[in-house]
Amino acid sequence: MIVDVNGVGYKIFVGPETLRKITQNDGKIKIFTSLYVREDAMDLYGFLTLAEMELFETLKGVSGVGPRTALGVLSVGPVDTLKRAIAGGETAYLTKVSGIGRKTAERIVIELREKMGKGLEGSEEFRHEEDALDALHSLGYSLREAREALNKVPSEVKGASDRIKSALNILGKAR
Repeated sequence: MIVDVNGVGYKIFVGPETLRKITQNDGKIKIFTSLYVREDAMDLYGFLTLAEMELFETLKGVSGVGPRTALGVLSVGPVDTLKRAIAGGETAYLTKVSGIGRKTAERIVIELREKMGKGLEGSEEFRHEEDALDALHSLGYSLREAREALNKVPSEVKGASDRIKSALNILGKAR
């Protein structure tokens, strides 16, 4: 996305959920940004919540994980689900991200497991999310479509079957 500040445009890399929210709100939205500086570029990354930005910064600190990969991880699911996946050692959940293989996923889990495990309970909720994602994928939806639909399901909806039903309603309305 491009943010115009007094006639100067700033390019900000954002995830698909952030772009969707911007289009729903007529382009008016609050974005938290993180500046990534390299020898040849200075890139801005944008997030809807402070928690997303903090997880992004934490993921960037893992060896072999750059900002684009970290942004890709954030597009897989809600922050709490990602933290549970990392705390629970669920490397399979992380390998669904384009650009993350088994070794990188294992490195993320090893380096961040203790940080992510603090204050989180219920790997059961994560299992429900994983089961719902697998079920939607087996019904013929792409992983991206399934993730986007599950991200739109309210967090109050618990249990794999209820999450699947809600996601199918969302997917049905989109077609």
